Amino acid sequence: MLEAHALRNRRWFLRDCGVGLGALALADLARADAPKARTHHEPKAKRVIYLFMGGAPSHLELFDNKPQLAKFDGTLPPPELLKNYRAAFINPNSKLLGPKFKFKKFGQNGTELGELLPHLGEVIDEIALVKSMHTDAFNHAPGQIMALTGHQQFGRPSAGAWVSYGLGSESKDLPGFVVFSSGSKGPSGGNACWGAGFLPTSHAGTLFRSAGDPVLFLGNPPGVDKDIQKESLDAINALNKKRLDAVGDPEIAARISAYEMAGRMQASAPELMDLSKETKEALALYGAEPGKPSFANNCLLARRLIERGVRFVQLFHEAWDHHGGLTNGLKTECGKTDRACAALVKDLKQRGLLKDTLVIWGGEFGRTPMVQGGNDGRDHHPNCYTMWLAGGGVKPGTVLGTSDDLGFNAVEDKVHVHDLNATVLHLLGMDHEKLTYRHQGRDFRLTDVHGHVVKKLLA
Repeated sequence: MLEAHALRNRRWFLRDCGVGLGALALADLARADAPKARTHHEPKAKRVIYLFMGGAPSHLELFDNKPQLAKFDGTLPPPELLKNYRAAFINPNSKLLGPKFKFKKFGQNGTELGELLPHLGEVIDEIALVKSMHTDAFNHAPGQIMALTGHQQFGRPSAGAWVSYGLGSESKDLPGFVVFSSGSKGPSGGNACWGAGFLPTSHAGTLFRSAGDPVLFLGNPPGVDKDIQKESLDAINALNKKRLDAVGDPEIAARISAYEMAGRMQASAPELMDLSKETKEALALYGAEPGKPSFANNCLLARRLIERGVRFVQLFHEAWDHHGGLTNGLKTECGKTDRACAALVKDLKQRGLLKDTLVIWGGEFGRTPMVQGGNDGRDHHPNCYTMWLAGGGVKPGTVLGTSDDLGFNAVEDKVHVHDLNATVLHLLGMDHEKLTYRHQGRDFRLTDVHGHVVKKLLA
């Protein structure tokens, strides 16, 4: 349970004892108590920008150079490597596929990156590469839900929701947890990737669009002016308050809070989304174009959001599932994302925000060393993949973990997704074993019953 027992007691009293108007203040109470009342230790990070590369980018072309894989291209993998291995779609005993791109050395330490990531190479000394990630899931929806909720099945709170629950929001005019999506489609895990699960719904992510109205139906329809809107909302809130007084359901309080937030967002969101107010230099740095939805625009909007107090911003780019067409697919997606990811790190550092903003980049798993799709594709692979982190108390210039000669298994300093989530919470000042929520008779947490803080990543 959380250590702030007084806060929990107040939350229980307001939620369960039918204290009508008091319950309406629940969301604002959480905000007023954040963040010091709920942190278990001094935080290094105050906020998170999570760049989630849905579909699983290939670590073997982008981050984990394997000369031996190139050497044995076209041959069968060693039988002992495949013992008890379960592939998603291919016969595991398929030929090995050498890397499709060359690697180059970047930064003071000569860290190797795939040649498709030249912009990331410019900030390699600011980031920590984790080349020994592994997970339990090998298909997209369960893999994404596993990475972001700690469980492969629907119904658990997302990482952003846990952070919102643990720390509250620093903004009164914007949601504490905001989500953008780019790429060819939304994430395979759907809304569960940013849902609140069994936490109060006020902690769920709010999906924004990067062009037009930021949230659908936020603007008034034709013929409805501010006076009509105010009268309508006053009437709706009055009915909701009566119902809240009668049953004491905290979800009714959350609904009232949502109406009030929407009203404030009508003024704050359009200004936030207006990228034309950015300098030409900033737009050029990201490769952003006002009015044209893109991953680059979303990265720039993420910076604008955290400047305005949003606690957790999650950017989904679902476009990396290269069972075939790997060569052209990686060229295309790296072309869309590499510049903007590096620009975000540069921009945050220039503005003094990187030191307490944690940036995370990665997908749900990696890709197989074995071939799929003729001679130009890779299957899903949970045993080893790469992610990177920057800012927010992460040790810059770190390269953590190694894989075997073929990039098949993580073999040194292995980091499970539970370990990553435990480390993220730690950097935000929260103990992953103490940030819990009682549901159906037991205490749940983001890391379930697993996870250890990866101390080698800490500055």
